[in-house]
Amino acid sequence: MTIRVTHTHGEDITVTAGGTEILRYVYRPDPDPFESRKPYAHPVRTLSGRTVTGYRPNDHRWHKGLQMTASHLSGQNFWGGNSYVHGEGYLPLPERVGSMRHDGFADFTVEDDRLAVTENLTWIENGGEEWAREVRGLTVHSVDEEAGSWALDWSIRLTNTRSEPLAFGSPTTAGREMAGYTGLQWRGPRDFTGGTVFAPDTDAAKLMGTQGPWLAFTTEHDDVDGHSTLVFAHAPENLDATSPIHESHWFVRSEPFPTVAFSWAFFEEFELPPGESFGYRYRIVVADGAWDRDRVGTHLEGLPW
Repeated sequence: MTIRVTHTHGEDITVTAGGTEILRYVYRPDPDPFESRKPYAHPVRTLSGRTVTGYRPNDHRWHKGLQMTASHLSGQNFWGGNSYVHGEGYLPLPERVGSMRHDGFADFTVEDDRLAVTENLTWIENGGEEWAREVRGLTVHSVDEEAGSWALDWSIRLTNTRSEPLAFGSPTTAGREMAGYTGLQWRGPRDFTGGTVFAPDTDAAKLMGTQGPWLAFTTEHDDVDGHSTLVFAHAPENLDATSPIHESHWFVRSEPFPTVAFSWAFFEEFELPPGESFGYRYRIVVADGAWDRDRVGTHLEGLPW
């Protein structure tokens, strides 16, 4: 299926397929610094037009579709909103909230059935000091009308530009059990609440804090007669034990609100020395219908990295 890409310079990128806007990537700054100003993807939709991302829900205003985050980074909060402090809970500490600045696109390639973007960003702590340089890749591909699905690849390569290590953690590494959220995060809309979550060999009740190549989240929408499925998948090297990057675990909830994060510091902190880099690659498949394990597995096998 042919895609159509519109770039409103300085604001956002939209991708349309078959008359449906399936992705809007917003890279202009958000108005509220407490929500951690940074780019995000919202709305994300299936080919039939079902919205599968949430935006500024009343429980967590800083949750915005699909976005790169770091909940605990050397004392700063690049997640947004309240910061977790052990023994005190979640506190409004605006002086800890950092931001990610869009610095431009190094590549912007549009083909009939594919969009590939390379974005340069700078991570800035609350006082204005530049802490890290990020090269982000976004690729829309595999738009398949017959399957009712399309895929978004999201990659990150982050380099420490400080003179001291960057320490990556999470609320769990700070003392809160099983709250290890950080990294690339998805927030679903209300009708994903209570949805079905599964992985190749694990059901929802046992998924929090586990590892695996992919995780799927399916729901039946309100208002319309239809289901949607999202599949979150790691590139093979993300889970390679010999890889120099830190191992990842799933942070996932379907209640009280729907969210998934590819957490890179769920149980343990790790440090990125000055001048050094790490990288991850992820894939999100957006599909109409209620897919099961077999269909997810077969589809992913047909989408080589």
